[in-house]
Amino acid sequence: MTMQDDPRRAQLRRLKLYALAMLLAMLAGFIVSHLHGERGIWAWVGAFCEAATVGALADWFAVVALFRRPLSLPIPHTAIIPRNKERIADSLAVFVRDHFLEPEALLSKLKVFDPAARLGQWLAQPEQAHMLAGLARGWAVQALDLLDEAAVRRAIQGFVVEQLRQWNAAATAGELLGLLTADNRHQRVLDEGLTRIAHWLDKDSVRQHASALIVRYIRKEWPKLASTVDWVKPIDEIGDTLADRLARAGLEELQAVLSEPEHPLRQDYARWLGDYMQRLRHDPALAAKVDRLKQQVIDHPAVQEYVQGLWQRVHDYLRDDLSNENSSLAGHLERSLGKLGAAIGNDPALRDALNQHMLAGAEKLTNRLRSGVTTHIAQTVKAWDEQKLVEQLELSVGRDLQYIRFNGTLVGGLIGLLLHAVTGWLRF
Repeated sequence: MTMQDDPRRAQLRRLKLYALAMLLAMLAGFIVSHLHGERGIWAWVGAFCEAATVGALADWFAVVALFRRPLSLPIPHTAIIPRNKERIADSLAVFVRDHFLEPEALLSKLKVFDPAARLGQWLAQPEQAHMLAGLARGWAVQALDLLDEAAVRRAIQGFVVEQLRQWNAAATAGELLGLLTADNRHQRVLDEGLTRIAHWLDKDSVRQHASALIVRYIRKEWPKLASTVDWVKPIDEIGDTLADRLARAGLEELQAVLSEPEHPLRQDYARWLGDYMQRLRHDPALAAKVDRLKQQVIDHPAVQEYVQGLWQRVHDYLRDDLSNENSSLAGHLERSLGKLGAAIGNDPALRDALNQHMLAGAEKLTNRLRSGVTTHIAQTVKAWDEQKLVEQLELSVGRDLQYIRFNGTLVGGLIGLLLHAVTGWLRF
């Protein structure tokens, strides 16, 4: 609706015509009473109309002087609103600041409101949590669609590769081995390894394979000896015997290591592992060797391709999941919001903590907004066109101001009657 179509404009115009008609009627009454000599009833009519005309003119002048210069005459202290637009803007801005953005008043109302409890009650309702989760799911899908995939892919690749290049792999390996050797965990690892070797040696298939290897080696390296031995005892039986004895010897040695906590093999293992951890941490040559190996792995095309595809895989997973009405991520968020609402409702300490955070945040926000809002209101009002400002204010309060003219006309007339009566009484 345009300003010209504003129904208040027609109403204001109509009221102005009524006020003008009353003024003209009072002037006509005054003239008629004067023509009749102002005797009898005409004296009362003349007194009423004369005073009513003065009251109507005075109130017309006062009303018009608010918005413009009466009859375009440069009368002092007229056109009050357009001449004082900047002062009005500053006063309005200060009024809003002091009465609507006063921190203590806002915080006192916020305390009574108990925002944490209301938030908990709201989140505890399943339909609210479902609505929030659905909104978050939609926003996330839109955000994914807006992302520049090539730029994100390059950023991720650059970040991951840079972090890998800066990573001290040798020191990390030393720390990892330190964790593995704490509380003799490395001995348990050794026990597990030796136990698996013992099980492996105790298998018939392993012994048969070892026997075959022994026979093949003898036939290859000492063919004449193998032919000679065959006259006495088949070489295959000798291979089986040797394989069995080697397996038993190995098992016995393994059992000894497993049963003796202070076995020399354990001590050598512990010394070697401890020395290697120290070298990883403090030996520049070994650290450089590990770093070169790390750099080779990073620069490998397969690793680069894998890093480049990370975002695509993550993006595809998120897009597929969030596009589904039964999204697992949205479902998890919905359940989390419901649990949060229940927790807020059942935990007074949590409510108090949330209220304190909200109040502190509201206080900071209010203090930041006060000066900004004050300046914004003042600058906005000052930037208004004076004619439009006057028109808007007149449309807003002009109706009531016209009633002031009506009242001024009637009150002036009544005062005229009262003065005429008093004057007549004094003459009598």
